[in-house]
Amino acid sequence: MRLLKVATCNLNQWAMDFDCNLQNIKESIERAKEAGAVIRLGPELEITGYGCEDHFLELDTVTHAWECLKDILLGGYTEGILCSIGMPIIKGSERYNCQVLCLNRKILMIRPKMWLANDGNYRELRWFTAWKQEYQLVDFELPKEISEALSQQSVPFGYGYIQFLDTAVAAEVCEELFIPVPPHTELALSGVEVFMNASGSHHQLRKLDLRLRAFIGATHTSGGVYMYGNHQGCDGGRLYYDGCCCVVINGDVVAQGSQFSLKDVEVLVAQVDLDAVASLRGSISSFQQQASCKSKVSAVKVPYQLCQSFNLQMSLSSPLKIRYHSPEEEIAFGPGCWLWDYLRRSGASGFLLPLSGGADSSSVAAIVGCMCQLVVREIANGDEQVKSDAIRIGQYTDGQFPTDSKEFAKRIFYTVFMGSENSSDTTRLRAKTLADEIGSWHLDVCIDSIISSLLSLFEKLTGKRPRYKVDGGSSAENLGLQNIQARIRMVLAFMLASLLPWVHNKAGFYLVLGSSNVDEGLRGYLTKYDCSSADINPIGSVSKQDLRAFLRWAASHLGYPSLAEVEAAPPTAELEPIRSNYSQLDEVDMGMTYEELSVYGRLRKIFRCGPVSMFQNLCYKWGGMSTPSEVADKVKHFFKYYSINRHKMTVLTPSYHAESYSPEDNRFDLRQFLYNARWPYQFRKIDELVQKCDEEKVATMESQDNGKVGPTLEHGGGMGVVAARASDPKTGL
Repeated sequence: MRLLKVATCNLNQWAMDFDCNLQNIKESIERAKEAGAVIRLGPELEITGYGCEDHFLELDTVTHAWECLKDILLGGYTEGILCSIGMPIIKGSERYNCQVLCLNRKILMIRPKMWLANDGNYRELRWFTAWKQEYQLVDFELPKEISEALSQQSVPFGYGYIQFLDTAVAAEVCEELFIPVPPHTELALSGVEVFMNASGSHHQLRKLDLRLRAFIGATHTSGGVYMYGNHQGCDGGRLYYDGCCCVVINGDVVAQGSQFSLKDVEVLVAQVDLDAVASLRGSISSFQQQASCKSKVSAVKVPYQLCQSFNLQMSLSSPLKIRYHSPEEEIAFGPGCWLWDYLRRSGASGFLLPLSGGADSSSVAAIVGCMCQLVVREIANGDEQVKSDAIRIGQYTDGQFPTDSKEFAKRIFYTVFMGSENSSDTTRLRAKTLADEIGSWHLDVCIDSIISSLLSLFEKLTGKRPRYKVDGGSSAENLGLQNIQARIRMVLAFMLASLLPWVHNKAGFYLVLGSSNVDEGLRGYLTKYDCSSADINPIGSVSKQDLRAFLRWAASHLGYPSLAEVEAAPPTAELEPIRSNYSQLDEVDMGMTYEELSVYGRLRKIFRCGPVSMFQNLCYKWGGMSTPSEVADKVKHFFKYYSINRHKMTVLTPSYHAESYSPEDNRFDLRQFLYNARWPYQFRKIDELVQKCDEEKVATMESQDNGKVGPTLEHGGGMGVVAARASDPKTGL
């Protein structure tokens, strides 16, 4: 037997914080060595943090990365253990995203990334060059200070693998696993048995299964040990890297790390038998045949042995049942961990949330409550870093620390119900009940006097006082009166966030939390600079339907039973007066349901549909429920409001990224914000398709009726008249 013990990591790195990142890397190597591992894998670009973005263009960033690597090597951390460490490297005039493979204080090889992630949230081609000199290893001259310190002048650089005395090891970096022809395919044919994938993969709802299937598929037919390491946490941006480091052998997951955790360092160890890899490959005839005529991949030969022989005291890692979180759990834990990282690293003392008693703000409150529960749980489990951060943020003294999530929430979480004459007693009570369940410091504020003052000022300036539509006012008056309420709440929220800590003799400031969801952002169903404008928003990329499922789950699993009542209530902004014959409802105001919005969002972003192709797709999807004319009206209505409200996305509160159809303008959904809202060309094409559908329907019916006699002919004629009217553009049908 060739027994090999390997270690892979989840690290909570912070972009540009070299001290923090270096400390985490060192701790992970030390833990791996203590466990007896001879290979240690960390995440992609772990020295700098993955999210440095345009800081990668600064020479300082690369220089500091080399300095940190020198510290690791000279400190003896790589003695007796092969370490794959991610960092940016400049070679000549190109900048590469690299894995540096080190052993015994020396650099064995530098592997540049060959296929860069450049879609969705990723822009690696903006900062790095892809290595395209396949099957080549070239000499790379180390920087002078590094060369002198290590007594090593150059190192092999490029695509290849390391051939040890008893096995072969290679790197495959993140995106390269998911391309049509991944490197591990030909590397396996060349004899590589251990693959190390350093990754920077973010959390997205329902995404983990895709990732794990890729690891399993990489070794299921060709054999091998696949190690995966990832970032875990918020490294300074909208993304939460969700960890889940793992080890797979011959298609079986034998070790799986956490997906959501408050830990800064998590090291996962597995022990495997490489003879199992050789046995599987030797039993597959087609593998043998392909290996005999493979392309030659360059190798770096290292006269060093990694494996141990048969030893009864060393047990092998067995296949595991893969652990998946439900989408509801992902919404609780992902944004909850992201909020904790943001809070502890921002210097803030807590959060303030405008809590309306509706589904969106209640979801955010529940996520903060979940965060408090996670903090208390990790402290109870002995995590000293979480404990230290919680003591500092909660401003505990005399050796005290959080032991109860509600008590901790009272210290770090303000909720504010900002009611007006249009608010109902029901929502006010729901907000208060939920705040009590979570433990937040809750305030109930009436904003009518502020609104009245503004309207009096307006009346003094113009001589007119606006009225709501239900009281005889125009649409412009109605919208203006709603927006005043919404924007006052934003101003009040920021004032309270900055001054309430002072009132309560607390140091620091509070971060204002937003609570608009992805569907409302897509439709633009929010007031620009209202209480959706905040410091950060944990649900800005979560759909309304997912939030409602989360509320049902949180009511029982988080211990906040009032959320069941919140979820059951019809969504309403409560910005217009309530009358016996009128009650404002979100879906009525929007002219579309939240379910329809999710469909529009996915077709627009994920399937890249413009108005015409969206219409065509929905004719098939909704054909049994709606006529082509009705589908056309729905599509036009959506694109009209999407386009006239797109400008709101330019100032959208930075949101946790969770959904692949997010309309977030800053980095993910890069489109213009000034549209011709009439979409004249596209809508004309839709009208032509509707007319064609109607004409074909008439022709089909007439053809069927021509083969019949008697009363059916009269019926057929009637249908022809109706169809003709439907195709008449003047009727609008």
